[in-house]
Amino acid sequence: MPSINAATISPPAGKRWREAPEGGHRESCGHTASVTDVRNPAIARWQTQFHDGTNRARCELCPRRCVLKPGQRGFCFVRSNHDGLIVSDTYGRSSGFAVDPVEKKPLNHFHPGSSVLSFGTAGCNSGCRFCQNWDIAKARSFDRLGMEASPEKIAQVAADRGIDSVAFTYNDPIVFAEYAIDTAEACRALGIHPIAVTAGYMSAEARPDFYAAMDAANIDLKGFTEEFYWKVTGTHLADVLETIDYAVNEARTPEGEHVWVELTTLLIPGFNDDDAQLHAECTWIREHLGPDVPLHFSAFHPSYRMMDVPPTPHETLTRARDIALEEGLNYVYTGNVHDREGDTTYCPNPECRAKLVERDWYRIIANRLSAGYGGNGHCPVCRTAIAGRW
Repeated sequence: MPSINAATISPPAGKRWREAPEGGHRESCGHTASVTDVRNPAIARWQTQFHDGTNRARCELCPRRCVLKPGQRGFCFVRSNHDGLIVSDTYGRSSGFAVDPVEKKPLNHFHPGSSVLSFGTAGCNSGCRFCQNWDIAKARSFDRLGMEASPEKIAQVAADRGIDSVAFTYNDPIVFAEYAIDTAEACRALGIHPIAVTAGYMSAEARPDFYAAMDAANIDLKGFTEEFYWKVTGTHLADVLETIDYAVNEARTPEGEHVWVELTTLLIPGFNDDDAQLHAECTWIREHLGPDVPLHFSAFHPSYRMMDVPPTPHETLTRARDIALEEGLNYVYTGNVHDREGDTTYCPNPECRAKLVERDWYRIIANRLSAGYGGNGHCPVCRTAIAGRW
């Protein structure tokens, strides 16, 4: 592979590398790595170069802002310094593909019953002790990235198979943002919807480009205290709330539409499932995002470094859903359990409450918002408009 350095590589079209003054910057949180370990690198869009003779560079993709010396990798392990430039080491390579129903992301208000081509890479910028995909997110070897696929190839495969959307998932697409954005643009050109499934731990500088490329996103709101976020995920609540606020209230697609956003909270017994935390979370959602943003409460199953924590009781999910409805949220769901009521979309009109979309796990039993039922995105009983992309 040819040498990569600042003298021989130009920034992407319309971009420029930022230069950092000497001194006063947070030092590296990087791992030492050999440049020869890297395949198919892409120059990072968000970085600051130092001009102090050290060839250091700071990654500006997420709030960690890792300062890396040549040969070091960031906290995520998949962004590294090559002779003074930060590159995305997993660009163009996937840890696997699968075709799923869109409800599995979970997205219940985005083209119900449609199919999604899901894929991820490796690495993550969060440090969740309960990670459900730890074998991918915490991978320290690129050997597991066995599938090479260009953005155009992914989009074409989805189009050829009649798949409606492509989802960036499994590990967090934030750490392969350049690859996700390029793939999203290729998908949009073929009429395929790009979807991000993310924890939302992203810098303010990177948010506009990333979310403008997406038609929909499911963002994790993992808890609602800073203590929980820092001790259990190694990240900060405020940064995630800023991302969610931006995605819901400011992000627009190239066509000028709002990006459709749903939220997921994985309820972990004894950590983030107390009534006070749930009330606070739901109040914040209603006051900052509005009552129509769907919220999914998912059941925890012992995993990774929390094998000693029991699974979430079904009654905890039901209690959380009741609290959210009590706080004025219109669309609240339960996940990772078999719960027909918790899977169903109801009309939010308190005088109606008709069942609109009935699900059994990820299977649609009835969609009364469809044209065939006379719904067309409205309750066929009382004609209340139902938030979503139908």
